Amino acid sequence: MANRNNAFFSDLLASISERGRTLLRRAGSSDAGQDASGLIELCEALLSGRGEASGTVIAREVLDRYQDLDKASQISFFESLARNFGPDRERLSKAIESWRAQPNDTDASDLHFASEPRRQELIRRLNRAPGGTSDLVAMRADLLDLLNGDKELAALDRDVVHLLASWFNRGFLVLRRIDWSTPANILEKIIRYEAVHEIRDWNDLRRRIDPVDRRCYAFFHPALVDEPLIFVEVALTESIPGAIAPLLAADREPVPIEDARTAVFYSISNTQRGLGGISFGNFLIKQVVEELRRELPKLENFVTLSPVPGFMHWVKHSHYLPVTGEERTLLEHLDKPDWLENAELADELHPIVEHLAAYYFLKARTPKGRLIDSVARFHLGNGARLERINWLGDVSPKGLRESAGIMVNYLYRLEDIEKNHEAYANQGTVAASSAVRKLLKNESRRLLDMRLG
Repeated sequence: MANRNNAFFSDLLASISERGRTLLRRAGSSDAGQDASGLIELCEALLSGRGEASGTVIAREVLDRYQDLDKASQISFFESLARNFGPDRERLSKAIESWRAQPNDTDASDLHFASEPRRQELIRRLNRAPGGTSDLVAMRADLLDLLNGDKELAALDRDVVHLLASWFNRGFLVLRRIDWSTPANILEKIIRYEAVHEIRDWNDLRRRIDPVDRRCYAFFHPALVDEPLIFVEVALTESIPGAIAPLLAADREPVPIEDARTAVFYSISNTQRGLGGISFGNFLIKQVVEELRRELPKLENFVTLSPVPGFMHWVKHSHYLPVTGEERTLLEHLDKPDWLENAELADELHPIVEHLAAYYFLKARTPKGRLIDSVARFHLGNGARLERINWLGDVSPKGLRESAGIMVNYLYRLEDIEKNHEAYANQGTVAASSAVRKLLKNESRRLLDMRLG
């Protein structure tokens, strides 16, 4: 009943908006300009209006006209929002004087609201238009493409993210399992949005979501109907895997569900560029773990099989690599597409690459002191432990190009998640297994060899 009421009011609001836009065009207001200046005039009208129905009409018109802007006009529009839709300076100045004269909770509240940029209220009013949330997410994706270090646009982006983060907080997200009975329009988006291991066709998709030992889950938001925000693909296995190819093989034998002891998160894909920087993944993994534990209480391990997308870039461009001169020469072969076909060369590279991978996670850092790898930052920041480094875990062209074939397992042990998260967040400490740390045991010998060399 509630859903029908919501649908009725949504349709009613859309009808009012469409009729209002028709009247707006008949009145000649559509000639206000198809460029950024005409759009800014409509934004001012939207902020000055008080009627909700008329505001909805203008908001929908603003969003529609924005879609007709070219890149140059988009930049002009965003710059105007950044420069001319900041706080009301006169109101802010009075609030500051009042606070200084006699600080109290009321004056502090007045100061808080006076300091809010006008563009935040503008974005709220745009969001009231039918389909407004989806259009604002798309608009933010355009803004991200145009930032290029611009401080004014960055301030605008912070305001947009502030609002989107509140509208897309965990309380509004709905977890849904994706299987072969899911509507085709959603399945098509899963194929299109898969960002880690390409889904080649519908048969490939079915192999990932239909067998008894496969799961897929996604977060949805009520304002973006049938639009997954982020999804995770899960393989149920007997033990912790070290390579992706067997999991995705077309001719593999499904694991009997009663034999499954490990849940492997092997692909996590964000789908909405406009929601970049708003974290869903940590909530998704933790809730999926809870779902799987309820369904399959015999599961013992919850791990990822993750790529290392920044590894080869670091190997090629780092100013310091903990290797000898001879080892550095061997590493140059990684640039050749056929290096893996030489078994002797691969055997020589094996311990060198594993050692470098351990160093990459445990010691290498950006100039700002952060872990280099974005996937590592995500999982370690969520409280996982770096469990294992897998040599030749991904021998696809992309895997060899980006990570020399290295993949890693991050282990989510529920009783350790909070402790690991706190250590990483507060001290930058990477939780790692003894097996990973042993890969650095010959560090002193290597450093001595480098000095002598």
